[in-house]
Amino acid sequence: MAKIVQAGCDKNRLKLERTVLKKYLNKIFQIGLPLVLGAAIMVWTYYDFDFSEVGNVLCDEMNYGWMLLSLVFGVLAQVFRGWRWMLALAPLDAHPKQSNSIYAIFVSYAANLVLPRVGEVSRCGILAKYDGVSFSKSLGTVVSERLVDSTCILIITAVTLLLQSSVFANFFRLTGTDIGFFSSLFASTNFYITLLCIAAAFVLLFFLVRNLTVFAKVRGLISNIWLGCMSIRHVRSPWLYILYSWGIWACYYLHFYLTFYSFGFTSHLGWLAGLVLFVVGSIAVVVPTPNGAGPWHFAVITMMMMYGITKEDAGIFALLVHGIQTFLLILLGIYGLVALPLTNKNKTKTYE
Repeated sequence: MAKIVQAGCDKNRLKLERTVLKKYLNKIFQIGLPLVLGAAIMVWTYYDFDFSEVGNVLCDEMNYGWMLLSLVFGVLAQVFRGWRWMLALAPLDAHPKQSNSIYAIFVSYAANLVLPRVGEVSRCGILAKYDGVSFSKSLGTVVSERLVDSTCILIITAVTLLLQSSVFANFFRLTGTDIGFFSSLFASTNFYITLLCIAAAFVLLFFLVRNLTVFAKVRGLISNIWLGCMSIRHVRSPWLYILYSWGIWACYYLHFYLTFYSFGFTSHLGWLAGLVLFVVGSIAVVVPTPNGAGPWHFAVITMMMMYGITKEDAGIFALLVHGIQTFLLILLGIYGLVALPLTNKNKTKTYE
């Protein structure tokens, strides 16, 4: 009898150990995949790059006035996100402090640098902690936000393609660029990197859906999440919600486009070129790497070469712009983390 009991205990212990090991491996995979993928693409993109030129441009050639102006719009985009989020939460009878909503956005984007897409969860936790907002309902509003943002970028992409068709034709005529450029561009290694990025995006989507489903089943939160998703239908000022949504993307565009004037080799590029590069970069950051590092550089450098920018100059642009914008996200995240406890004395927690 004792042997049977012992065997049962050993079996349960092994099962528990396997569960724990599987959990750790899953976490390592989710954290390690974005880092490894981003690093691999960065190494391939910059494997023969002269990094000394980056320092020269940063110290002697970059126009800091335009760069600082572009950062203003980066901050405004997040402020608009905070305001829009408050509109979506209001139909759920959730009324967080305006500062908390904005600071939560600041923290969420910084958190995404550590683990892609974890920021969406972290900002819901912040409002649950400081304003007593239902975690599951606010998570539902974040899902609806992502659907709205996806619609916006699809519209921007469609308009850009329509506008760029004639611009591309004129570009080929003036520069004598052969259409064969495209076939060589996406051949061999470039083509496989593109496929790898797409595959990684689908892997991330799989884990997000699976984890959200498991979490919802365990906590019984499906109905609340659905209520959060549907809150957008009952927004008190739908036109203001739409205005904020487009304001976010207008700020994102200016956040990127104004950096062209920070460098002599990109200052001649027009707003349409900026729109094309913005769309390509926005699609590239879907790939699960910290702030799109790697895929964003690859996409922007590739597209800039189409506009006659040398690979070296495009590489410098991508490194400096992405690095400075990432530093801004870190600063805003730190500011949000420090400001939240200082501006909130009474804390209420709810995870319903």
